[in-house]
Amino acid sequence: MKEEILKLIKLQAIDSEIAGFDLAIAKHRAAIAGREQAITEKQESIAHFRTKIELLNQKQLETKAEHDEAGARVKDRQNKMMQVQTSREHQALLKEIEENKRLVKETEDRILQFIEQIEQLEQEVATLENLCAGEQQVLDEEREHVDEEIKRIDAAKHSVASQREAEASALQGPYLKRYTMLLAKRDGLAVVAVNDSVCQGCYMALPPQQVIEVRKAEKFNLCPTCQRILYYKEAEETVVEP
Repeated sequence: MKEEILKLIKLQAIDSEIAGFDLAIAKHRAAIAGREQAITEKQESIAHFRTKIELLNQKQLETKAEHDEAGARVKDRQNKMMQVQTSREHQALLKEIEENKRLVKETEDRILQFIEQIEQLEQEVATLENLCAGEQQVLDEEREHVDEEIKRIDAAKHSVASQREAEASALQGPYLKRYTMLLAKRDGLAVVAVNDSVCQGCYMALPPQQVIEVRKAEKFNLCPTCQRILYYKEAEETVVEP
């Protein structure tokens, strides 16, 4: 039984190493994905700002047409002033002239506001485009580096995976089956040590009798709380320098 437990311990160490490779690859890919997402968000902001610029340009054109029409009416009414015969007609024209002058001023102010808003948005677009260009360059360089690093990790993982196959084939069927099941259910940790009467998988204290049995390694012992396979690990002695 002790020999089978030692095989399980070794297999767990190999699987933990493989999981470390997978985690390293996932971190590299997550970093790339994060940079890609940041660029995508900026590109979406640019598209949003460009849409707003188009709408503002359209409103500016419409306001300019309104401004020109009001200006034309002012000139038209001023010309008619020379032809009116009555005071009532004169007052009516004066009123129209003032209303259109007010509209000319109002539309001028609105046009200036549109121009300022468009300029501000164009500056934001230019800034975001510069940021995107810089971040894209960094991303391209980092992606190349990450691809090389992942290839290196994959090569190391393949080497360890070959070793795992040999170790797994040396285990008896029932032990391998239970180990495989626990590995899937317990986040990649099926075999754990017992230190100071505590399971190092779930960190729950074990009954004293079970600790003795785990230490003897004469039979298969499972943690009563997390069901992981247990083995005893001798406490490391602390060397005191003279």
